[in-house]
Amino acid sequence: MKQTDEGIIKNFYEVRIEELQTLITISYIISVAIGMLFSFQKYNRFGINIFDYADVFDFLITPFSDFKVLLFSFGSILMGLLIIKFDIYWLKKHPESYSKINMGMYKKEWFNPVRYTFYTVMLLSYLFVASNGYGNSAKKQIETNSEMIGVKFNDGDTKRGILIGKTSEYLFLKTEGEITAIPIRSMVKEIEIK
Repeated sequence: MKQTDEGIIKNFYEVRIEELQTLITISYIISVAIGMLFSFQKYNRFGINIFDYADVFDFLITPFSDFKVLLFSFGSILMGLLIIKFDIYWLKKHPESYSKINMGMYKKEWFNPVRYTFYTVMLLSYLFVASNGYGNSAKKQIETNSEMIGVKFNDGDTKRGILIGKTSEYLFLKTEGEITAIPIRSMVKEIEIK
């Protein structure tokens, strides 16, 4: 094998590894954003603004703390990539039918920005509807399938309720129609939310 062939192969693999690293980074950032949206919708059903109680680390692990959110994130990313790849494939392999379906507008210079704007709006709408459904589903599951737990404080008091969720700093309990945030590492006994 010649030296130039080895250089071409090495460059090919380096480019592919850089593309893969970029794709993984972008996918993780999108997963974190989706996780934040889903987390907000879940806690919002109980009147909790999770952004007031969570720190950055809580959101960085959100996609991995709930399997449904992780599965949805990767499914959404994969679906978005497949739609774009299919659109490009369709244009290359079947330009006649592609032209008929969009009435020849793909030849206009404004078509690509409008197409990608449409994809973005469609994806954001899909995410909002899905996160809304997830929030409703999570609330129903918490209220119907959760057992009462007890939280014992340093002074010996105990508070019983349904665990809504937790962050690194707070436990959220629902007790008799009251929603409370209980600081985990503080001398504050509880914070009544609603």
